[in-house]
Amino acid sequence: MQEEINPIKEYLFNYIKNSEKRFADLFSQTKMDEIINDILENCYYKVALMDNKEESLGVLATGILHYMLTNAGLSSQRKVEYQGVKIDIVIPDLKTLERDSNKTLIICIPKTLNKKIIKERIVQIQKIQPEKKNIWFVLTLDLGFEKTYVIQKENTFSNIIFDIAKFVNVQGHNKFKILRV
Repeated sequence: MQEEINPIKEYLFNYIKNSEKRFADLFSQTKMDEIINDILENCYYKVALMDNKEESLGVLATGILHYMLTNAGLSSQRKVEYQGVKIDIVIPDLKTLERDSNKTLIICIPKTLNKKIIKERIVQIQKIQPEKKNIWFVLTLDLGFEKTYVIQKENTFSNIIFDIAKFVNVQGHNKFKILRV
């Protein structure tokens, strides 16, 4: 059975494909934040109007992170389940989470601003990732959760890739050399 094509992912990856040469140049100069900002500048409003804003921008954030992590050669898993808990992105992988939660980062993209739902997700995730500092959020608005990146034009979201690199380097995983962090 073939997965249904998501119009947001399709729009994002068409934009990335059309910007491939420019993005390759920016990658080579370690200007990953500029790539993220470029994508947001050119896709944010179109995507935000495609469906429910939080849902649409959550899909956009997931797609951007998937693209950035893949091109940076960083080990990660996306849309996985561990002990009955759904995980949006885990860095580096579930095996590391099982062995040592200190060396594992979980990025949660709730696709909602409903604090009750987000708090329920936190409780679920903390069952498998007891290190609160290793649970990060991507939301369309800062709701005061511990480590939140806001997916908006010219906001904190573009910093996430450098913070991931710092986390990976500190934890001793395969070095994120492209960023020289």
